[in-house]
Amino acid sequence: MCASGKYPSRGPALIPRMKTKHRIYYITLFSVVLLGLIATGMFQFWPHSIESTAEWSLDRRSVHDAPLVRLPVSSPIPERGDLSCRMHTCFDVYRCGYNPKNRIKVYIYPLQRFVDELGVSISTTGLSREYNDLLSAISDSDFYTDDVTRACLFVPSIDVLNQNSLRIRETAQALAMLPRWDKGMNHLLFNMLPGGPPDYSTALDVPRDRVLLAGGGFSTWTYRQGYDVSIPVYSPLSADVELPEKQPGPRRYFILSSQTAIHREYRAELERLKEENGEALLLLDKCSNLSQGAASARKRCYKGQVFDYPQILQESSFCVVLRGARLGQATLSDVLQAGCIPVILADSYILPFSEVLDWKRASVVIPEEKLPEMYSILKSIPHRQVEEMQRQTRWFWDAYFSSMKAIGLTALEIINDRIYPYAARTYEQWNNPPVVKWSSVNSPLFLPLIPPRSPGFTAVVLTYDRIESLFRVITEISKVPSLAKLLVVWNNQNKSPPEESLWPKIAVPLKVVRTKENKLSNRFFPYDEIETEAVLAIDDDIIMLTSDELQFGYEVWREFPDRLVGYPGRLHLWDHEMGKWKYESEWTNEVSMVLTGAAFYHKYFNYLYTYKMPGDIKNWVDAHMNCEDIAMNFLVANITGKAPIKVTPRKKFKCPECTAIDGLSLDQTHMVERSECINKFASVFGTMPLKVVEHRADPVLYKDDFPEKLKSFPNIGSL
Repeated sequence: MCASGKYPSRGPALIPRMKTKHRIYYITLFSVVLLGLIATGMFQFWPHSIESTAEWSLDRRSVHDAPLVRLPVSSPIPERGDLSCRMHTCFDVYRCGYNPKNRIKVYIYPLQRFVDELGVSISTTGLSREYNDLLSAISDSDFYTDDVTRACLFVPSIDVLNQNSLRIRETAQALAMLPRWDKGMNHLLFNMLPGGPPDYSTALDVPRDRVLLAGGGFSTWTYRQGYDVSIPVYSPLSADVELPEKQPGPRRYFILSSQTAIHREYRAELERLKEENGEALLLLDKCSNLSQGAASARKRCYKGQVFDYPQILQESSFCVVLRGARLGQATLSDVLQAGCIPVILADSYILPFSEVLDWKRASVVIPEEKLPEMYSILKSIPHRQVEEMQRQTRWFWDAYFSSMKAIGLTALEIINDRIYPYAARTYEQWNNPPVVKWSSVNSPLFLPLIPPRSPGFTAVVLTYDRIESLFRVITEISKVPSLAKLLVVWNNQNKSPPEESLWPKIAVPLKVVRTKENKLSNRFFPYDEIETEAVLAIDDDIIMLTSDELQFGYEVWREFPDRLVGYPGRLHLWDHEMGKWKYESEWTNEVSMVLTGAAFYHKYFNYLYTYKMPGDIKNWVDAHMNCEDIAMNFLVANITGKAPIKVTPRKKFKCPECTAIDGLSLDQTHMVERSECINKFASVFGTMPLKVVEHRADPVLYKDDFPEKLKSFPNIGSL
């Protein structure tokens, strides 16, 4: 009893002591485990290279805070530069490797201050605002990586934009000290003002080994084609002066010269042109009666009359851009911003981004010796072409010249296209203003091998006023399993479409679009309502096609999404006696076209037909009310290099209820015009793109002696 009485008295005192001991033990153990996890995480996620820990960021590190690096006098100096360098000899593309996004990775070296043994900087200006903007743009882009081991291209944080501010020897030594230099392999330098007095070299004079140079004043002697990138000389006025875009058209002056430091021989020749052509030419110079400074840089004068610069550039159709001490001139950027067509007189000058930009569309390049003939040369340019060039100049500036960001990223895009040529931007993407929302459209040439069945197709019915026939067509098409939407293009401006209650009731959305003009090309307009990849173009009198025929046509298109897939086939033939092309609608063993009165195609071709059709073909079709189907066949064949696919045995469309008055194709002149169309289109395209084939597509069991219920498409019509 006594023993049992003692234990209860000790128990409560022991338990708290044990808790305190264990608490300390568990806290210590937990702390050790936590520290271990933190250490493991740090080793796991810490950059594996010392170089990659110094991520480039001016927000985090100012120029003054950058570490100081002294250059010994004996530091190595790179070779002057290899003029024979090309991408396959001086650039290691294997560094770029496979990238699912087809995007090169660019590493920017950490910011450092390089000085000689006496503590004198290699540059008189340090890091300029322009180079700061350029590096910031790269670091904010999807090109950038802070992992040096993943980099394909290396950009030094040494500012060499303006050679005048550099100590040549010391700058070269600083480049050679970069950790990944390797004789400049895969390194990119940006320079806009090369050379110096008295000779003003057209490329950066800093010895740079095999560096890839983005330069602003290349000549044909110093530019390494396919390796270097020619960039514009940035104009500081771009950031300080905002010029509203001006509509194309005639301007107050025909020719304007605004440069202040041009050679006296050129100025004398311009003054002679001014005397001959009077007010059509405005010859400006610097203002001698104004004090020097930022304000005077934005003024130009002519005989005491003061003009605001660059605003005055918008008052001329053409603006002269003459070579100065350097080939590259910031005036070119000012002129483009003003929408004034640059007239470039600088022999051997490599125009900015000329590797991808078509300067014939935005400038006039005249040999310097032809300066006396400049006025007559420019007068010979048609007014329509002048307006097109005015639009192009402003777009070039907006897209490629307007900021250091635009210049830098354009240079990287060009290099990227060289590394991944299969994913390179097309000529149209580089040179055509984005008037169309291309983001919603994919080219069928880059679609998956077989588009999915689920989205189905959109039927586009072109109609005028054949209501009864239209309703029958809608009813028949609605029976096709893969129909996703039906779009009626109402081409009659003098008559309203029927009330909604009168239209056939179908299971898919039905939309009516009213056009502003009665044009055949309206059937191929890229309507926003078309959401599927596949489009069925069909006339309002094609009531003979069965749902099986239409469904089979769609299934064939899915296998060949870059082709026109249609029913009646047609052929083009060469008439040796007449010496021209001939349209043939008789039954033959060959096909080179299918009628788009009922044909499947990818909606991408609507955009091409509406916005990219060569020459005046689209206007010609609308004026003659004929041949829109031939034009589409030409377009698709020219883009793909492939023939259309004819499906099912049908060779003609027969509308038993249509009269000669109703049917456009029954007009006697129709066939003659069809032959004229082929010759007209071949002339515009400059070639005959149509391809001839001798086969068609039929269902597998079409002619086999099998029960109809075993066939996927039993109801295939007759000829």
